[in-house]
Amino acid sequence: MVTLRAAGLLDVDSGEIVRPGILHIDGDRIVGVGGVGAGAGVGESAGEVIELGDLVLLPGLMDMEVNLLMGGRGETGLSSSVQDDPPLRMLRAVGNARRTLRAGFTTVRNLGLFVKTGGYLLDVALGKAIDAGWIDGPRIVPAGHAITPTGGHLDPTMFSAFAPDVLKLTLEEGIANGVDEVRKAVRYQIKHGAQLIKVCVSGGVMSLTGAPGAQHYSTEELRAIVDEAHRRGLRVAAHTHGAEAVKEAVGAGIDCIEHGFLIDDEAIDLMVREGTYMVPTTRLADAMDVSKAAPELQAKAAEMFPRARTSVKAAFDAGVKIAVGTDAPAIPHGRNADELVALVERGLDPLSVLRAATVVAAELIQVSDRGRLAEGLLADVIGVPGDPLADITVTQQVKFVMKGGKVYGGKR
Repeated sequence: MVTLRAAGLLDVDSGEIVRPGILHIDGDRIVGVGGVGAGAGVGESAGEVIELGDLVLLPGLMDMEVNLLMGGRGETGLSSSVQDDPPLRMLRAVGNARRTLRAGFTTVRNLGLFVKTGGYLLDVALGKAIDAGWIDGPRIVPAGHAITPTGGHLDPTMFSAFAPDVLKLTLEEGIANGVDEVRKAVRYQIKHGAQLIKVCVSGGVMSLTGAPGAQHYSTEELRAIVDEAHRRGLRVAAHTHGAEAVKEAVGAGIDCIEHGFLIDDEAIDLMVREGTYMVPTTRLADAMDVSKAAPELQAKAAEMFPRARTSVKAAFDAGVKIAVGTDAPAIPHGRNADELVALVERGLDPLSVLRAATVVAAELIQVSDRGRLAEGLLADVIGVPGDPLADITVTQQVKFVMKGGKVYGGKR
């Protein structure tokens, strides 16, 4: 039994900081909060007491869009895409996972590889290694390979204009065209451990060809992808920017829109009616360095980033369910809390942002065992040096991390 004693803890449901903050932990679960619950008083008398001083305890944060197999120390950008083999990517991902956990993010969705792996789902393997305790990292909800058409966003040839035989991906690695192929591609990801499906519905800022909002998959292909995933109990996340593409994606039954920089009021209203989630990754509009990108990509960024700074607030005000996601490594791994700060800068209130990184994210990944500091839930707990309702930037200064009852330290 372990007792955590801190200055306060956040009750995400009431929106209050409860003082003092006392949690009783048995194994990987919270068994008592404050002076109430099965663990009340037991931890202090029969086990270890961890004194956390002036820290405020929060539920472990969640990032709903990362790619731990990309970015990180030692990656060299474009050349890494053709030089790095799967073992090297996995070894680099170990550091990315550690930094993400120590930043206070105890659960992530890894949203779709788009690199040459020979069909191996590296994020599935990484998650298994973390769960087995071989390496430190967050709980991973893996998507395997992103599903995209030939020449679509996340087909690597679209980023760099490679020659036809360079970095050519297979159907197993996510390149699929037509209804039959997209069904097979989804089935392959599920067979090898994907827990959700990532699909590219429109272009993006870093796509070399086509308008960023242009729809890439036909409506029939989108419906086939959703049908395959939903029949197996998996949700579908869609990289989508353009308003018309968002409407088609939502109409096809896609569960979550990633980015949505170019959405309009009609698309927002449809998302509200259908209960579609949105992961806005809005920090990208401030943090992504495109100064060395091709002129056409810089022009896209100049068009899209200002709209990204306003679309999330419009969606939030209308009632779209917002979950936090960074698109790391577009934001460096370990800097995930920058997204929370950006959302507050866009006009969202701190409590709603913290809920977007906890309870809303938990709803998105369909789990009920985390996202709150409550009896019976996983002991995923972080400590920050101050009241995040008054100053959201304290989430960038995590000093204590516990995942499943094990202490991992803080940010380094």
